[in-house]
Amino acid sequence: MKAENFMKDIEKIKNKNSLDLTSGQDLSIALMNLVSLEEHFLFSYMKTQEKKFLEFLEQTRETRKKLLSKIVKKDDGSEKWCISKHLLAVSMRLTEVGTKYLHDGNKKEAEELFLEAFNLYSLFWAVNGAVKMENSEVIAETKLSKVSQLLKKVLDCCKE
Repeated sequence: MKAENFMKDIEKIKNKNSLDLTSGQDLSIALMNLVSLEEHFLFSYMKTQEKKFLEFLEQTRETRKKLLSKIVKKDDGSEKWCISKHLLAVSMRLTEVGTKYLHDGNKKEAEELFLEAFNLYSLFWAVNGAVKMENSEVIAETKLSKVSQLLKKVLDCCKE
């Protein structure tokens, strides 16, 4: 992708009114945490056999489904829906493990996991039409995929 086309694509996305990426970014992070809560409730149930954890899991799942529908459109059946959920879940897990590595002083391993987490998070946005992905070549200097490079310029979590 040529630099001028790349920048034009960024401007198109920034000007696109149909998708507010700043709100979508916040919502996607919330969804990651809801998936994590679903897993936690399952493991809490398995550990304790307390039925309340299954009820909490179901309530959390219903909330996650409702909120996921604000970002992911079921226009192609359930494939995009399921892929999106798993991309967010994996991104969250890699971020959590990376944070633990960072805390333990394993900076290099942490950075590798953070990179993978961001690439998968970017792929979530590509799957859902926020970023046009022509190919998934890796850019050698940064190891960010092209779609991650584009998303990095578009996402601005400090914008209100």
